[in-house]
Amino acid sequence: MVRIGIIGIGFMGYTHFEGARDLTDAKVVAISTRDPKKLAGDWTSIQGNFGPPGGHVDLSELKCYSDYHQLLADPDIDLVDVCLPTDKHFAVVMDSLKAGKSTLVEKPISVDLSEAEQMVKAAQAAKVPLMVGHVLPFFPEFRFAAEAIQDGRFGKIRAAHFKRVISPPEWSNGMSDFRKLGGWGIDLHIHDNHFIAHAFGRPAGVFSRGLLQDGFVNHVHTSYLYSDGPAVSCVSGGIAAKGLQFSHGYELYFENATVLFDAGTLAGEWTVSRPLSVITNDGKMTHPELGGSGKWCAAFTDELQLAVKAIQNQQSAGPLSSDTALAALQLCWAEAASIEAGAVIPL
Repeated sequence: MVRIGIIGIGFMGYTHFEGARDLTDAKVVAISTRDPKKLAGDWTSIQGNFGPPGGHVDLSELKCYSDYHQLLADPDIDLVDVCLPTDKHFAVVMDSLKAGKSTLVEKPISVDLSEAEQMVKAAQAAKVPLMVGHVLPFFPEFRFAAEAIQDGRFGKIRAAHFKRVISPPEWSNGMSDFRKLGGWGIDLHIHDNHFIAHAFGRPAGVFSRGLLQDGFVNHVHTSYLYSDGPAVSCVSGGIAAKGLQFSHGYELYFENATVLFDAGTLAGEWTVSRPLSVITNDGKMTHPELGGSGKWCAAFTDELQLAVKAIQNQQSAGPLSSDTALAALQLCWAEAASIEAGAVIPL
């Protein structure tokens, strides 16, 4: 049994807590938050951009710490799950690794590239697993896409285009949040950079055009350069009209099929503009069954389950690899440099 301690009970901590209810051979045994109401089980203040709001939670069988150092000192914790705001990641992750705890930290690993590199190096030096919770590969449509790219079921991938756009969210506190989040080029678009690095490998370079705000990416069009690979591109950013709260999808062009997916929140309604569709060279179109529980936090359950297996079996964490998370952040900063220079940035 892998015993999990969650540090930070905001929306992501709540999401991980709910996702962990369906884990096999693992469970949450402790939480840490400075909020006295949340320590007492009143999570009604929690509200996110998907899933239900928080409620009243029975914490009677859990250890509840107001200081995260107490959780790190608890010998009964096998996996520390850091669900704090991004600007708090570095100090807590470094403390967790120093305590010898296997650690999962929410994406992005950091906004600061130097801090991210230090975390990865510290984990390697301590020989302690460090994983980063990039959840996109665990959503069924994206899991299907990555598997199809990697296993060649439709032949060689020839080209791919990804999209992830939002309107400025109502919860955002203007430029203060924009800087803390690293702009939409990190907070939002890092999902795409991580997925591309996971599915295709690290590109040789990027060429990006877009909009910068205070040195951070607000909107970007990127071509990812693979010397002997497919033509890969992405558009992402936070400048859409208010009625287009969120939209994501992809077009994948294989030798023997084209795979399409597009969905988002349009005028307040979740709209699947194009369900996962496989169009083959014989002119036929199918919509693969994706399975899954359908629960709002199911992808996070799968993410946590892989972290548990990686610890139990001392195996690769796959899409949770801190190396891939670092590569994704490096891509984000390379894009900003490419926009500013108007040139290809090699990696």
